Amino acid sequence: MRVPFLKAPSLFAQTGARVRNDLRNAACVRVLLVFALLCVAPPLVAAPATYTGEAPVNSQSDAERSGAIKNALAKVVIERSGDAGILARDEVAKAVAKAEQYVLQYRYRRDAVVDPASNAPSMQLILVAEFDRAAVDRMLDGLGLGSAQTSAPVSAAPVDHRIWISGIRSAEDYARGMGYLARQAMVREAWPLEARGDGILVKVAVAGDFSRWLARLGEEAVLQVNSANPPIDGIDATLVLQP
Repeated sequence: MRVPFLKAPSLFAQTGARVRNDLRNAACVRVLLVFALLCVAPPLVAAPATYTGEAPVNSQSDAERSGAIKNALAKVVIERSGDAGILARDEVAKAVAKAEQYVLQYRYRRDAVVDPASNAPSMQLILVAEFDRAAVDRMLDGLGLGSAQTSAPVSAAPVDHRIWISGIRSAEDYARGMGYLARQAMVREAWPLEARGDGILVKVAVAGDFSRWLARLGEEAVLQVNSANPPIDGIDATLVLQP
């Protein structure tokens, strides 16, 4: 019996055709799998925009956290309104007291600081709170603060300075002092580093001459300069919050 013989070109052609069919089938399977995954995958939801506020704390206790979240929101409200005395309005103070309604998340940060009394290095615990921007904006609009404008910036490179502010005896004092710094035209940034007793250590980024800025502080009688050249390393000026 004669065995049929396939010529080499015919054999290779059949093999190549089967390979191409297998590749096409595999490609179709991959496309179907990707389509199925897209159908069942949950939609991506953009994270809500936030306002960030910070406040120093002595511990992570519930009481400390509650007060710090209020202080952090108070700072946001003061910065957005540009009015250091805005918390004196009853309706604003009541809104800030409900800070827990606006906070989305919070975390703690430890900053290296220098004790102004002993000049010894230490760590300060800072609560950083993220507030729902849309909810805060609605609250500000309801209080008539939505269109508030801040002071025009000063055209100069900011330089960091450390100032010690005493006379901070309550959350309202803290908010008033930090709010006053935030609305200063020469101050680009102000953030607390340490809280001790009735005082806070604050780092301020001042655009322009630091001595000139200190001289202007007395104009509104909110912060009084105690010493423009204190004999304490790491402290550029000491101030007192006026009652």
